[in-house]
Amino acid sequence: MIDNSLALAYLGDAIYEVYIRKHLLDKGICKVNDLQKESIKYVSAKAQSKFLETMCNNGFFTEEEIIVVKRARNHKSHGSPKNTDIITYKKATGLEALIGYLYLNNNKQRILEIMNYIVGD
Repeated sequence: MIDNSLALAYLGDAIYEVYIRKHLLDKGICKVNDLQKESIKYVSAKAQSKFLETMCNNGFFTEEEIIVVKRARNHKSHGSPKNTDIITYKKATGLEALIGYLYLNNNKQRILEIMNYIVGD
């Protein structure tokens, strides 16, 4: 099991992006420019941070999941994010790390629940 929060976020980012891309295609969006514009509503650090906050405020996560999110969020990073502030970036990293953690623990059902919450299904 990977214990590095940033490695979990790296994996989680890819899984999150694939889910969002499939969701947008399932909605019938086929033009690449439209897909790109629509995907930003989900995959930007600002959007991910907002989703994480909403889910936390609604008691969506288990204690174990909150620990994973906090560990990633509080992980020391080197450098600064390019397109957002550090707090927003760290929250987004927490959500991505959770997705990576769940994936490595073969908890695809929980990933689906989280992603369905995010896209409103």
